[in-house]
Amino acid sequence: MLLAIDVGNTETVVGLFGPEAPDSPDAMGFARATDERGLAFHWRLSTVAERTPDEHAMVLTQLLDLEGLDLRADVSAIAISSSVPPVTTQLRRMANRWFAELDVTVLGPGTRSGMAILYDNPREVGADRIANSVGAYDLYPGAAIVVDLGTATTFDVISERGEYLGGAIAPGVAISLEALYTQASALRSVELVRPRSVVGRSTVESIQSGVLYGFAAQVDGVVARIVDEVGPATVIATGGLAGLIAPHTTSVEHVEPWLTLHGLRIIHGRNHSGAA
Repeated sequence: MLLAIDVGNTETVVGLFGPEAPDSPDAMGFARATDERGLAFHWRLSTVAERTPDEHAMVLTQLLDLEGLDLRADVSAIAISSSVPPVTTQLRRMANRWFAELDVTVLGPGTRSGMAILYDNPREVGADRIANSVGAYDLYPGAAIVVDLGTATTFDVISERGEYLGGAIAPGVAISLEALYTQASALRSVELVRPRSVVGRSTVESIQSGVLYGFAAQVDGVVARIVDEVGPATVIATGGLAGLIAPHTTSVEHVEPWLTLHGLRIIHGRNHSGAA
């Protein structure tokens, strides 16, 4: 089974691909997260830049143990995408120390993605953006726009022929809210849920409205400008906040919460023959 790890600035998503999970519920009593793309288990963690290689190995071991799995016995390969250089380094050291016998892919310069990168400097494109683009083109062949709603909001554009054309980057929801709370002392943190109406009747509702509908409008606005420039494209949303923002947009056609992991699995297979 392939253990895929996607490290973002705020959260780390871990997925285990392989044979379908058993029909029994997981440790919490919920149905297991098996889908048609082979993702049997998934976990979402806070990204901690200070974790040592041994601590990373311990966390992964404990996650699999919760599902009755053994990291050494059940994992045959590891694929890593990381936007946080210190974590990338520590995960490399973890793999070298604890899993030297496994096929390991760390997505970065020199990794075969199978996608032409038409950026002025391809090395500047984040690993997660490459994985998202590869995954999107595999699921929805043809021109596509991937909107990743995470720490930053990124827009990545794929051509009809499967080329990475470039994109746009904007501050994400969490960054914007942090700036708001820091600079406006009278405002406090709120739960991000849909307010009763666009016109908020309280400070809490006003913030909820501004965030949900403001970022939804940003997505629709940027997507419209991209379409004007490159032509029609399938619009896919992913990232930790996709489920919150995408339903309030008019442009997003598909929500793929595990798109980065899916792309990472494909790239791993292109770098290791016979990979899971």
